[in-house]
Amino acid sequence: MKLLILLVVVLGLVAAVQLSKVYQLSISLRGKREEDISEADNRLNGGLFLAFMVAFYASFIWLLVKYGSYGTPPASEHGVAVDRLMDFNMAIIFVVFFIVNTLLFWFSAKYYHRADRKARFFVHDTRLELVWTVIPSVVLAIIIAYGLQTWNEMTGEASEDALRVELYSKQFDWTARYPGSDGEFGQANYNLITPMNALGIVTADGVDAALTEIEEKIAKVENEINYEKGHLLAERASIEEELSGGHGHGGDGHGGHDHDHSDHAHDDHAHGDHGHDEHADEAHDDHDAHKHALEARLLEVNHMLESDKVIILTEAAFEAKEDKLYRLLRHRQRIQEIRNFDFDSELTAWESGADDQVVKGEFHLPVGREVEFVFRSRDVIHSAYMPQFRAQMNTVPGVPTRFKMTPTITTDSMRMVLENPDFDYVLLCNKVCGAAHFNMQMKVVIESQESYDAWISEQGEFIVKEGSDEPEMEQASAQKESQTITASL
Repeated sequence: MKLLILLVVVLGLVAAVQLSKVYQLSISLRGKREEDISEADNRLNGGLFLAFMVAFYASFIWLLVKYGSYGTPPASEHGVAVDRLMDFNMAIIFVVFFIVNTLLFWFSAKYYHRADRKARFFVHDTRLELVWTVIPSVVLAIIIAYGLQTWNEMTGEASEDALRVELYSKQFDWTARYPGSDGEFGQANYNLITPMNALGIVTADGVDAALTEIEEKIAKVENEINYEKGHLLAERASIEEELSGGHGHGGDGHGGHDHDHSDHAHDDHAHGDHGHDEHADEAHDDHDAHKHALEARLLEVNHMLESDKVIILTEAAFEAKEDKLYRLLRHRQRIQEIRNFDFDSELTAWESGADDQVVKGEFHLPVGREVEFVFRSRDVIHSAYMPQFRAQMNTVPGVPTRFKMTPTITTDSMRMVLENPDFDYVLLCNKVCGAAHFNMQMKVVIESQESYDAWISEQGEFIVKEGSDEPEMEQASAQKESQTITASL
């Protein structure tokens, strides 16, 4: 049926175009020029303007009635305020829309061109200028103030008994973290992110493992730099030059030089100058030590050049290795700077993070209880969007963002309201963040406090208590994520 209607519409447009061509042809046959427009033509066009206005308003109102709802009813306390704010803005827009378009079409129909009529215009009118400047400014100020009030209610301080949930975004999924029984989130640091610790939660073992890993990377890069052939050859040439030049004098020359010093030392001793003799001996010892160090380093360089570890790098590649080494050293420094700190409850960072609960796939919230969300991004900018709750917030790398809400309708109740047994609340990404952006969603379950307590008690802790037979990381999701996460600098 829809295809038939579309076909009729298309054929109607084709027929209208053809009729217009026939009309133009008839005008030319009558000898009438195109630029000769009669008063009857203008009157006809004026009437068509009014007819189009009526059809335009009728279609607009029909579309508004049929498709103008916001979808599901608001499922949060602030969602009601958001819908009220939207209705307020739409009312203003509709008023302006109807006034402007009505005047536009009405003036076009009423003041069509006539031969005996002159156009009227205003050179300047201060009152008119004030009207179209002051009124929009006042209206915009009211809209902004109303919007800020609603925004501040969403992003203000949450109550002390609010449930706090951290949501981590990453191409292309979400991860939720709940505080454990202590009510405190463990410290998180991106430097500690590993396949088994995707959120970088600070633990004593995590810091040790991260340091071990970074030390291995540093040793590897240092080894590549040390065994670069061009720089080894340059170092060997420099050492050989120093040994054979003015600093070393060779074996015999140096011996003659030593003999002269010995003679002078003997003469000085004969004259009683023991201090000078001691200084000469110290200088001689330092010189010998330096020479031996150069010779030892020369042997080491020759041995390295004969090794199969020698690599050849361009200057650009060598500089890149040095830059990578610098970044690795800075990375190690940042890991070493992670220290224990105390929460208000006097828990250490290690203790607070041990009982955190990390979930993927879906997360649960109790109905009627205030929830404070903290959003973090692990790669690029995403946007946390929960349409049924009228909530949206950008997730920015390195900058936590937050808002609060109180769910008011459980998932089961919303299914009854919508008469859809398959309905689920969802967390979406509302920014095009890559090729799999469409797949970036997470199920949200709103349930009673009792059901929520039962669900959260079933979630494993991030670190298993000492003496447990379970693996160190209980979260199976972490193991799944380890297949996709690669550690890089």
